This record gives sequence, structure tokens and C-alpha cells, in this order.
Amino acid sequence: MSIDPRSLDPRAFGAVETVVDDDKAQTLAEDCARAMWKGDAASQALGMRIDEVGPGRAVLVMTVRPDMLNGHQTCHGGFIFALADSAFAFACNSYDRATVAAGCSIEYLAPARAGELLRAEAVERSRSGRTGVYDITVSGEDGRSVALFRGKSHEIKGPVIGA
Repeated sequence: MSIDPRSLDPRAFGAVETVVDDDKAQTLAEDCARAMWKGDAASQALGMRIDEVGPGRAVLVMTVRPDMLNGHQTCHGGFIFALADSAFAFACNSYDRATVAAGCSIEYLAPARAGELLRAEAVERSRSGRTGVYDITVSGEDGRSVALFRGKSHEIKGPVIGA
């Protein structure tokens, strides 16, 4: 006798509990982002905006201003790095465990121009113990990859919320 898996009650496999846990994790990530944003003068001063946040992920955007251009009239790499680094920070601090960068690297792939909206999407690749690895893709308005950033995180003592 075979059983059609579609006929089974999803609660028998923890689907309902998973949804509740996912909702709690999402709410926690959003609360962490709000708490961090309050004190993040650097990201705010550069005109960054958080577009999305969730457990182990974040999307930040920033418009390239004329004062961010280098001598080639393209966005200075330091500003692109800062955008990627901020997305990394919001992603790895989404669990209410204070986390800092242990190391990071960036590869610049294409220039960004004045007035262009850059999008940095951070995705958790690994999180174990007190360390994690996150990949951040910085894209231009047309979807091209501007830079690839990899960050290694290290949890320190304390929470994000109420810190």
C-alpha cells in the first residue's frame, strides 16, 4: 500500500512549527537591524538604506554621489567596500549576537558612476560556533556585478539589541 504524501497533515512533519520559528527569526533580524541602524552613523552619512534583512542576509543600497568619485570619475573603491561591509554587518548581526568582521576581501569587477544606485546583497554561506562566512555581491542598476566581497565574521560577547 502506498501513501500519497500530499494527503498527510503537514503538522506531522513540523511544518507549522517551522513557520512560527521562521517568523520569530525574521522578526529578530528586523529588530537587530533597527537597533544597529540607530548607531550606524557611517552608513547613514553615506546615504545607505536597508532594503531587506532576514536571518543571515541583508540588502543595502546606496546612490553614488559626486563626492564619491575618484580621479577617473568612477566610484572610489572604498565607498563600494563600505556598502558591501555594511550589508555584511547587518547580515551577520541578525541573530542578536554581537558580531564583527574577522577578515574580508573584495574583487572589483566593473566601475560605478555618479548617480547610479548600487545594491549590496549579503548571503550567509556558513555559520558554525562563533564564526561565519558571508558573500556579498554589489550590483549596478543594470544588474551587472560591480564587486564581489567575502566576509568572515566572529561573534563577540553580548547582544545586538539593547547593547
